Amino acid sequence: QVQLVESGGGLVQAGGSLRLSCAASGRTFISYAMGWFRQAPGKEREFVGAISGSGGNIYYADSVKGRFTISRDNAKNTVYLQMNSLKPEDTAVYYCAAREKGLIRLWVSTSEYNYWGQGTQVTVSS
Repeated sequence: QVQLVESGGGLVQAGGSLRLSCAASGRTFISYAMGWFRQAPGKEREFVGAISGSGGNIYYADSVKGRFTISRDNAKNTVYLQMNSLKPEDTAVYYCAAREKGLIRLWVSTSEYNYWGQGTQVTVSS
């Protein structure tokens, strides 16, 4: 079992940056693949990016590639989402998610993740 708590959301102007953090409980954090997802009002939750437990595999949605960076610090049980060059269409609630047996694998579908945080709001003004 793992519990996830996101932080770092807020209001930012277009072109600005934010860094989201997701702190996980538990002693086997490295065995979990971590994903970031987002959900805008009236839309389905969508994949943003994911990182394997080892950090060796990282994958991004095309919509954020080149602007967002995922990283993790296994010593701190934390995964990060650095968001640069933000656009109004990035406005959403951002969620982190965890999946077991993810030391070298990652997944991109919401249905494949077992654990979810409560979400943090990111609002990008134009």
